[in-house]
Amino acid sequence: MKQVIVDYVGSLQFTPEQINEAITTNNGKLIVSGIMQRGDAFNQNQRKYPIDILQREAKKYKSVFIAERRALGELDHPESSVVNLANVSHNVIDLWWDGNDLMGKIEILPTPSGNIAKELLRAGVRLGISSRGMGSVTNLGEGKVEVQDDFEIVCWDLVSNPSTQGAFMNNLNESVSNQTTDKYLKINSLIGDIISIM
Repeated sequence: MKQVIVDYVGSLQFTPEQINEAITTNNGKLIVSGIMQRGDAFNQNQRKYPIDILQREAKKYKSVFIAERRALGELDHPESSVVNLANVSHNVIDLWWDGNDLMGKIEILPTPSGNIAKELLRAGVRLGISSRGMGSVTNLGEGKVEVQDDFEIVCWDLVSNPSTQGAFMNNLNESVSNQTTDKYLKINSLIGDIISIM
């Protein structure tokens, strides 16, 4: 059975000078790049994404969502397979491969959530980049699982809990999921829902 699969892939951290330079270089747009996902390796959540599945999904995502300029992601992870436009903070504008690392370029948008992300980055806060998808996993034992062929990428979100080893988007890391983090993400999602209703 398909379920929402969430993985924290990396973190973003910039100096105010780097942000100002990125904005100046890109005609007023804040554009950042780095590792989005890693294939054929167990992440700190003990989940492995086979490279062939990630390559297929990245190709599909690029040819549809990026090509149509609707590769949107949210600030924080909701527990949903639908991207909520009220919470959109960024748009993925490119994907490419560097070995088993899926690299990406994202544009922070001038939306309320995008402006929050931009100001957090300006303040030196480290934001994580995290995949959200739908699919099933197979238990490999010892707490390890592997994503199956029915996996589909929904989006990449900006989150507060970075952790992937060696995956940097100018400091991008993969994060570990735990009960405290899950509770925090649920609370943030509920707060976001309440704010968007008001």
